[in-house]
Amino acid sequence: MPTILAIESSCDDTSAAVLRNDRLLSNTIASQEVHRQYGGVVPELASRAHQQNIIPVVDGAIRNAGVMKSDIDAVAFTRGPGLLGSLLVGVSFAKSFAQAMGIPLIEVNHLQAHVLSHFIKENDDSEVPQFPFICLLVSGGHTQIILLKSHFEMEILGNTIDDAAGEAIDKAAKIMDLGYPGGPVIDRLAKDGDPLKFTFAQPNIPDFNYSFSGIKTSFLYFLRDQLATNPNFIAENQADLCASIQHTIVSFLLKKLTKAMHKTGIRQVAVAGGVSANSYLREQLTALGEKHHWKVFLPKKQFCTDNAAMVGIAGYFKYLNKEFADISLPPYTR
Repeated sequence: MPTILAIESSCDDTSAAVLRNDRLLSNTIASQEVHRQYGGVVPELASRAHQQNIIPVVDGAIRNAGVMKSDIDAVAFTRGPGLLGSLLVGVSFAKSFAQAMGIPLIEVNHLQAHVLSHFIKENDDSEVPQFPFICLLVSGGHTQIILLKSHFEMEILGNTIDDAAGEAIDKAAKIMDLGYPGGPVIDRLAKDGDPLKFTFAQPNIPDFNYSFSGIKTSFLYFLRDQLATNPNFIAENQADLCASIQHTIVSFLLKKLTKAMHKTGIRQVAVAGGVSANSYLREQLTALGEKHHWKVFLPKKQFCTDNAAMVGIAGYFKYLNKEFADISLPPYTR
């Protein structure tokens, strides 16, 4: 029964978690409010905040788990991808902790961790996907359709050729001056809007791949033209604009996902990543599952955004395979 300390510091959230086997004992997260005034993550400020947060966050996770440092059998850490300065803080701390305690290191890929978050158990009733299944990984930095044959046998069926879905949503929010982070604001305002009020172009991309730059451009040019005749257009149509751009992006995501499900014949589907917290995406995927008789897995909101619990569950499966990392391994950004 390995007890694993996990550390996540790929972007602007400092997080530590403790797992015993696949059971989550604690998951502590410190977010960084400093970036809000800049409308996006400032890498240097993120790195400095991680340095301030890493020790109290790890200490809190160990205390909340009710274990001692001497009980920990391995340290799992996000090696990449992510912001280099942020990753360096988590990687350096993980190496130091492991060396001081004489325990092995486990490197974790941030994207694989998001996908494997579906295997985190908080109680005996936790239901997990059965292999094979398809996962839609959708965040601010990545959009992929992935076929999972085992915990680490993953085949990318589709990828974005330019921007990610989450980046497109945040860009739309920024154009409308809704603040940062824009995704949750659009999600909230869209609940009072008509998703079919305005139409924006969807690109014709082959196979299961995505492209979101054209949707962003279509939205920008539409607002430019409307504001030329009515300077108050955004304020007067805020909810409908949010609902319409959200509908455009989500329907494009699910169009390709549905195509992949039919092509493979797989009946189980999951969604992961920061955008998996979007209520409209969750509602529409659930409806698709009912229509096509798929088994749909939605992550808990606390496991959608960056967190160490997902790093811990990936580390647990690597621990079982004795896949340990050398202390010389550097972080990677891509």
